[in-house]
Amino acid sequence: MTALSIPTYRFGDAYQSLDRIEIRDFRTGEICASVSSVNAGIIRRDLRKIPSGFRSLQQKTTADMIAICGHAAKLFMDADLKVAEGVTQSPDDYCGLVMTSGGLPKAVVRSNMGKIALVLTEMSSVLRGLTRGLDLRVLDDGVHEQDGLLVSYRPVAGHLAVVLPSNSPGVNALWLPAIAMRIPVLLKPGQGDPWTPLRIVAAMIEAGVPADAFGYYPTDHEGSGVISAECDRVMLFGDASTVERYSGNPRVSVHGPGYSKVLVGDDQVEHWKDHLAVMEDSVTMNCGRSCVNASTIVVPSHAREIAESLANRLVSYQPTDLDNPEATLAGFMNPEFADAINAQLETALRSPGASDVTHEIRQSPRCTDVDGVRYLQPTVVLCDDREHALAKSEFLFPFVSVVEMAQDEMLEWIGPTLVATAITNASGFRRALVASPDIDRLNLGPIATPVIRWDQPHEGNLFELLYRRRAIQAG
Repeated sequence: MTALSIPTYRFGDAYQSLDRIEIRDFRTGEICASVSSVNAGIIRRDLRKIPSGFRSLQQKTTADMIAICGHAAKLFMDADLKVAEGVTQSPDDYCGLVMTSGGLPKAVVRSNMGKIALVLTEMSSVLRGLTRGLDLRVLDDGVHEQDGLLVSYRPVAGHLAVVLPSNSPGVNALWLPAIAMRIPVLLKPGQGDPWTPLRIVAAMIEAGVPADAFGYYPTDHEGSGVISAECDRVMLFGDASTVERYSGNPRVSVHGPGYSKVLVGDDQVEHWKDHLAVMEDSVTMNCGRSCVNASTIVVPSHAREIAESLANRLVSYQPTDLDNPEATLAGFMNPEFADAINAQLETALRSPGASDVTHEIRQSPRCTDVDGVRYLQPTVVLCDDREHALAKSEFLFPFVSVVEMAQDEMLEWIGPTLVATAITNASGFRRALVASPDIDRLNLGPIATPVIRWDQPHEGNLFELLYRRRAIQAG
């Protein structure tokens, strides 16, 4: 494989830096790309370029941008795109690169492509959801009459910076509406996946978005710090410590661990077998790598039966070659990270109150190597002690704990929950779920936690981060 040379894109200008980040095939160690890296000083200087991109986008209407997004969706999915000077990338090339640098099976990468393309295709519906049904002409005119009232919104940010992770390409769908709302973006890609934001940018420019609306800045920790501290508005992906650091900062929308859950009500728990498929999908979709994957299942009874039945399903998920179209588990590009997670689990399981039900069935190590790739196999833990360390834990593979408690204790216990799937028809319990301040996104009924309708805001509202309503009167 010839190593690709990928530049930094500095709001319309491609730049090859002397500082490079080598992206390797994590299975073989072979260098598959050399990515230009820039320092904090260049990022700080380039922030002065962004107003030009803002003006370029403001010359287009929101309707123009929605149409461009639809065109970009087709290009992203199907076209050979220019991603660097002399470098054309096919969809299959893209899937292969994400697989080799990030460990996701090729089929799962393709599925994530579909999620991104769907958001671009359905951008009109996405914006209606984010704006709660505003006439989108208000974004063009600044003021519009709707239902007999004057409504005015103004942008409070000249750009959006996005510090991206490497765990799943699909998270890139979250920043796409900013471009449709005519706000430039500065993208700091995750080191394990520089490919997805690069391909999206290439598709959008080909579709008609001005090139100076995009910054693409691979950088180091200091550069990331400048982005987080000095950009107008920031979408930031990180761990629990990152969430805590930026909690309450109105400039920053933080996306951290989800601690998503499935809750089964008293009225449905006797029918738990009917809902095993929803539980399974909640844990395993996207290789269990997303914050929307369920990491805890809470039931009022039958906890052991549910844990054992779910474990029997999950042990069928076996590591296989990442090119296999049936592959369901992701490999770890850093084997030491997998070892550390496994050691953390083993240490926690030595404390009383929790048992690994999958191990009892599988009778093989959780951490295993296949063709030189390290995997963590799906794990179901039965927590007899609701205060056990694993009762509300989240890991970067299909892991779930099953916890039993009375229905009327669940909402006080669950804590912060990005997505809650509540399997209940009881009106009182449903009202309590809707009123819960701990649930960010609520699925009422047997809907797997990773199943997302993109016309519903996800972990914050990007429109409210970038725009503010203005009081307005006309005499």
